[in-house]
Amino acid sequence: MKMDTRKQQVLMALITDFIATAEPVGSRTIARKYEMGVSPATIRNEMADLEEMGFIEQPHTSAGRVPSHMGYRYYVDFLMKKHSLSNREEEMIRRGYEDKVRDVGQVVQRTGNLLSQITSYAAVVVRPRAAGSFKHVQMVLMNPGSAMVVVVMNTGAVHHRIIEVAGGITQSDLDTISQVFNAKLQGHNMDSIKLTLIKEIYFELSKHRNLLDLAMYLIKDSFDLDGEEKIYLGGVFNILNQPEFNNVDKVKTLLSLLEQEEMFYSLLERNTDPDGVTVRIGEEINRDEMKECSMVTAAYRIGDTQLGTIGVLGPTRMDYARVVSIVECMTRNLSQTLEKMSRGWK
Repeated sequence: MKMDTRKQQVLMALITDFIATAEPVGSRTIARKYEMGVSPATIRNEMADLEEMGFIEQPHTSAGRVPSHMGYRYYVDFLMKKHSLSNREEEMIRRGYEDKVRDVGQVVQRTGNLLSQITSYAAVVVRPRAAGSFKHVQMVLMNPGSAMVVVVMNTGAVHHRIIEVAGGITQSDLDTISQVFNAKLQGHNMDSIKLTLIKEIYFELSKHRNLLDLAMYLIKDSFDLDGEEKIYLGGVFNILNQPEFNNVDKVKTLLSLLEQEEMFYSLLERNTDPDGVTVRIGEEINRDEMKECSMVTAAYRIGDTQLGTIGVLGPTRMDYARVVSIVECMTRNLSQTLEKMSRGWK
């Protein structure tokens, strides 16, 4: 929708002021603070036109105006100026990824903590998909009857779980299975473990009959990593501190939604463009419970392979320019860190 320059200036001023104050904005405020060179009466006429066009709305009679979802959309798409991070913010992000870690879970948590701390909104990080290829498998006998299975993916992700084993299984037995798995599974992902590969493992271990059942169990269940927690959600109370969520019922509804991990995971994946930063505002998220929220998300990757999503959840009165710049910077740093992890930090 076309808009003349003055209306753009008025809309920009109104959104800038509302983001900063959370208070409806009047024509006198814009005239006083933004030096447009026109009278409050002229600004009032422009605001009336913007309201008629659907870009702003009046929450109460005699109150100033606030941006509508359509107004925010226009602002993000056409008016928003690129925000430069402060030296302090850039330093916080750089330091956050300085320490070498071996566990992707740590990196995910660190990313979420940084995002929520710097933006003062809620942060969401979708863990790397388990669809990476196997890099290394190791089994360790914990005590008679139980063992730990450690699976390292080429993405740098490290998965581990405790499994039950027969009482007679020794560490030497587990080493034998580990050697066969590493020889046969390296470079494959779960989707590519076909019947032919299972047959090869079966024949390789045929002389160790006592290990066959355990090996087949591992392939069937222990390497199915989809059951692991997919999402890290941090700084939830940041969003609840926003004036838009002073209503207890709204808070309960939002918290209930955030607890539904599968639904929220699907929501993030569906609402994130694989290229660049995606901004979804209010009803664009397609959930009634989140119509007063906005999400800024981006995909992180190793090379051309998309691994997951990071994002910020806040009110529609979000400081979009700043959040977009932070998400861009965090995505870049997270991708670089996972790249280093996949190469063994060389």
